Amino acid sequence: MTTTAAPPRMRIVRHPLKYRLLEVKRVERVTPGTVRVTFAGDALEGFCEQAPTDHVKLCFAAPGQELPTEPLVENDTWMDAPVEPITRDYTIRHYRREARELDIDMVLHGTGVGSGWAAAARPGMKLGVFGPRGSEQIDLVHDWYLLGADETALPALARWLEALPAGAKALAFAEVPGPADEQPLATAADATVVWLHRGDAEPGTTDHLERAVRAAELPPGLGFAWVAGEANTLRPIRRHLRNDRGLTRDQVDVDGYWKRGTANHDHHEDEHTPHA
Repeated sequence: MTTTAAPPRMRIVRHPLKYRLLEVKRVERVTPGTVRVTFAGDALEGFCEQAPTDHVKLCFAAPGQELPTEPLVENDTWMDAPVEPITRDYTIRHYRREARELDIDMVLHGTGVGSGWAAAARPGMKLGVFGPRGSEQIDLVHDWYLLGADETALPALARWLEALPAGAKALAFAEVPGPADEQPLATAADATVVWLHRGDAEPGTTDHLERAVRAAELPPGLGFAWVAGEANTLRPIRRHLRNDRGLTRDQVDVDGYWKRGTANHDHHEDEHTPHA
């Protein structure tokens, strides 16, 4: 599929780098495999989020410690330190500025640091929140949008659908274990959401998203595709969108949120090269 107009370029808007120690206010089991943790506190003053994929680094306490190690920040730069915090990236689900509440949806799978903490999360617990460092902004003026996510990227998919203007044409695919893991996704767009169930297959081992994207019937005009999930499963999707669909670099954002077999896959390497 070719286009005749130059697509809008993505802009990176930087935010001041700040660490916040926040307290858990509420814990809600959204689905059998997803926990929504609501953080609150005056430390959220000045918190900034502006785009669907905005994310923070959650900072976890080391074994035997009550509080996480605070990142060393100098001149708005994350510096190397003798003891580094234990961090994992999570997409912001909701931020309610007036209430000073921040929702983070955390997937329960495996025995990782984030999953283990989320399974035990209770009101009153404290966790470090670092960022967001920046927002990837793009003008939502396309004729159509193709969106895709596994459960780790569902918060970003939900934010995408909420951000699309009324009447915008959108086709979204969401891979989850089964019907109990589906979530209500609100949008003003003219959107079709298709849930893909992988059953007993391990996360990151199926090609459900790839097959759905390949089979998608897309309308004419200027489009934009965003797909996020397990890094290895996304490689053929990226190639298909660029090579077979003819989408330009500015029309495609395919992001590996996690990588099977890797404990802390950093899908935004510029944040840690060395430290943004």
